[in-house]
Amino acid sequence: MKITFLGGGNMANALIGGLLNKGIPATDITVIEINEAGRERLERAYGVRCRAEANAAVLDCDVVLLAVKPQQMRKACEPLPPFLDRQLVLTIAAGLRLVDLSRWLGGYDNLVRAMPNTPALIGAGMTGLFAHPSVSEAARRGAERIMQAVGRVVWVDEESRIDAITAISGSGPAYAFLFIEALHEAALKLGFSEKNARLLSIETVLGAAKLAAQSDDAASVLRERVTSKAGTTEAALAVMTQKNLKDIIIDGAFAASARSAEIGRELGES
Repeated sequence: MKITFLGGGNMANALIGGLLNKGIPATDITVIEINEAGRERLERAYGVRCRAEANAAVLDCDVVLLAVKPQQMRKACEPLPPFLDRQLVLTIAAGLRLVDLSRWLGGYDNLVRAMPNTPALIGAGMTGLFAHPSVSEAARRGAERIMQAVGRVVWVDEESRIDAITAISGSGPAYAFLFIEALHEAALKLGFSEKNARLLSIETVLGAAKLAAQSDDAASVLRERVTSKAGTTEAALAVMTQKNLKDIIIDGAFAASARSAEIGRELGES
């Protein structure tokens, strides 16, 4: 599978590294990167071929992976239509709807939209995928294979569900970081050193996530198991329930989903 990246930023770096680790040869990966220093870094780090602009040779590939910022996508796509024929176009640009991308690519519709998250940078990502109806099963498998190089994937059958994916897994790491931040601050106020406060907060959340991942039980069941009657955990959870922590998180996710849809409309009008 020959892949051409449009853009060589952080997520492109993560995907390139993941693909190489999965056995994709460096000779099968090309990156279009306008920044000369960026091209040199990519070539030095991964041994991939880098070019400053699109042309027929560069886009002689199976997949074109769009990895530029959403606000820059329309301009970045301008040179591509003359060279698009059979390739799958896979976009990882947040918020960008396929109807707008297709319009910018002259009506091209062999498109898949992906919503990865930042843990992809360490191979622990969670990506939502949506395919245009015209995309073949083989092309869908190709998109899945690429995104699985940096973590797990889930397909949705309606593009609007990508906004929900954005709210849960796309923005979700920030919610987890906020919780770690709160535990860290609590540990400091309880007298722990900075080093131990960091260790306690991060490892507690990491361990709990691993336990949840390895268990067939719902998170609610796991929570109940560590909540003894009249115990310390119950005292803490009573305060959190009183302050509606669970509802706050749910409401925040709905706000993120609504904003994702709004951003898509804004990008389409730009």
